[in-house]
Parts: sequence; C-alpha cells; structure tokens
Amino acid sequence: MFDTHAHLDMSEFDSDRESVLDRAMTSGVDRILTVGIDMESSLRAVALAKKHRGLYAATGCHPHNSRGFTDLQADSLAELASAPEVVAWGEIGLDFFRDNSPRDAQRSAFLCQLQRARDLGMPAVIHNREAHEEVLAAARRLGKRDRCGVIHCFSGDLSLAAEFIALGYHISIPGTVTYPKAAMVRETAAGIPLERMLLETDAPYLAPVPRRGRRNEPSFIVHTVKAVAGLRGMEAGEISRITTANAEALFGVPDLDEKRSRRQCR
Repeated sequence: MFDTHAHLDMSEFDSDRESVLDRAMTSGVDRILTVGIDMESSLRAVALAKKHRGLYAATGCHPHNSRGFTDLQADSLAELASAPEVVAWGEIGLDFFRDNSPRDAQRSAFLCQLQRARDLGMPAVIHNREAHEEVLAAARRLGKRDRCGVIHCFSGDLSLAAEFIALGYHISIPGTVTYPKAAMVRETAAGIPLERMLLETDAPYLAPVPRRGRRNEPSFIVHTVKAVAGLRGMEAGEISRITTANAEALFGVPDLDEKRSRRQCR
C-alpha cells in the first residue's frame, strides 16, 4: 500500500517515529509520501526521505503559512525540490475554513507555487477546504497536463471530483471515508474512476474508524482500503494494487527506487 499523504516530520511522531514506520511496513504500507507545510517542515521531510527507503518527500508552503510568502521563498523551495527524494510540490492550496492567513496571501502563494510546480514538471499536492470554486479556477487557468497532481483529502462532491479529473488531477480519499456521516466522501470513493484514485492517511490527523480520536499513522490506511473496497464491491488487495500503481505513476516513484538501488550498489 502507498500512503500518499502524511506529515511524519511533525512533533506528534517525535517519541516513536521509528516504531511508526516499522508498524507501517509490517501492515503492508511500503510507500509513504511525507509532506512539508513550510520551509522548515519541508527540510525535515526531505531528511526523513533520505534516511528511509520507501519514504518520499513533497516540499511546499501550506495556505495556513502563506502570510508573507515571497518569490525568494519559492526559489528556496524550488532548490530543495531538486533533491531526488522530492517527488511533488506541496502541500499548497486554499483554506477558507480556518483562514489562518489572509485570503489574498493564500491566493498569491497558491498561484505562485502551482506555477512553480508546473514549470518544474512536478505534480502538485493541493489542499482545498471551503474554497472549491477558486481552487478549480486556478487549476483551469493552468490547464490540463500529464501528472498535474492530486486534490488531497478530498471533501467535495462527485461532480467536483469529475471536474478535477477532467483537468488531469487525481483524487485522494482519506480515512474520513469510514466516518458514518461522511456521505459525500463515500459517494466520491464509490463513483470516481479507480485509475484516478489515491489513498492517504493525512497522519497525524483524521484517524479512520475504528481508530478515530487517536493519533493517525500510516499503518491505519488498511481501514481506508477496506472501506473503499466495500463501497466498490472489490477485494481490498485489488484496491491496494490499483491505487498504489496510480501513485507510483503520478509521483514517478519506480524511477527513484531504481536510482536508490544503483546508488546502494556502488
């Protein structure tokens, strides 16, 4: 399985990070994308990816941290993104629910980083909370291309998912698909083309049932896999195989694994 969105650099994992990774591997989660939310977090994500096989990094500035974002910061993130372990630009986007940064600052940082990802040929990891129309408009502005990126922790309806998919994006289903009241997420998980689906934990957040209320971690993605399999009338192993292949293709992971193997053989 491939957990396509976790924040393993966060302090919630400081006391047992190695055990968390061991549990992930034991559970069959052999690929994890750990995602930065600012420069410091992105540096930590890259360091973790360099240290652990099967771990990859995304670097970017989250909308919560976009106040005062500058081109110089974008340049620094672009330089960091040149590390071979970095396979995506993110987490970027808009959050009009918490509004931790002014909306104009969020818009500026999002558009700047979305263009940087495009210029570098990198997929973008997009956060979208209560900003559906503006995020969709930005995606339309840049147009369709291969490996556009992923709308992480998708919270819209099936029609919105279809619009992002038409632009070339993947849709990531989180552990909320196991929540009794998450009807829209379940509808999306049941209805989108399987070849455009990714799965994630967003650890340490949004632990699935039956772990809800606890710190989330990559090994818990097994519950999300089972929920999606049930919704689609498929075997869990087939859901794992297809969504893992989708993530590998989007993030170019087989190429990186080959480079790592060659490096270790020298």
